[in-house]
Amino acid sequence: MKKTKFLLMLLATLFIASCSTPKDITYFQDTWEGDTYAIGRDLDIRLQKGDKLTVVVHSRDPQLSQMFNLPIASQRVGYTTLNNSNQQMSAYTVDDNGNIDVPNVGIIMVAGLNRTQVAQTVKNLLVQKDLVKDPVVTVEFDNMFINVLGEVNHPGRYALTKDRVTVLDALGMAGDMTIQGERRFVKVIRNEGQTRKAYTLDFTKLNQVVNSPAYYLQQDDVVYVDPNAYRKRQTTVNGNNARSTATYISLASLLTSIAVLIFK
Repeated sequence: MKKTKFLLMLLATLFIASCSTPKDITYFQDTWEGDTYAIGRDLDIRLQKGDKLTVVVHSRDPQLSQMFNLPIASQRVGYTTLNNSNQQMSAYTVDDNGNIDVPNVGIIMVAGLNRTQVAQTVKNLLVQKDLVKDPVVTVEFDNMFINVLGEVNHPGRYALTKDRVTVLDALGMAGDMTIQGERRFVKVIRNEGQTRKAYTLDFTKLNQVVNSPAYYLQQDDVVYVDPNAYRKRQTTVNGNNARSTATYISLASLLTSIAVLIFK
């Protein structure tokens, strides 16, 4: 009787091990209804050298405002089209000193500023120099992207279209992680000056994600989702066969036969 119980327990253990549910598939396992979490730095996208942006000045006098807009050259590829106008606007490139040169206004330091601050700076200069009395300045990002790679459904390069883009936005744009994505090891790789810095986010813990310096993304950030152990084993011959249910059943049968022979 004891031998029979032992064999049954052995078979049950092997079966449960073969059918166990992965623990780290569900996002944000530390959250419960009503929980609140403080978000880390609320960081707008700040301009850096090499970035491109369009600056468009509007006023009651269209001819006057066009003096301060940068028309596109015919050979240029990237452009922004003005509303209610066929005129196309060229993008400014922030130079190595962090400046742009606005026609009839001059050189303006924009590095480290967000879109709202750039628009306000240009507007203030136009008024201070008595160039336009009622300017409305619109600033838009041009050619700014993030990259989402690894175990996501739609890896690729995605444009930044608003001032605050979170790592959750990035995964949403990429169609979410695949089932083989490692939720505990999502990396964000960022340019910081002359260096590249990597941050690791654990998506099973909401508190850790929202408090990470990488929660809000910056231009040229790379979001990379690690493959889980199952996915990694797929890169080897028969890598996951040894962990299949059929293998556990065969192993259980073999161990049972050996146990029977030993007890006999």
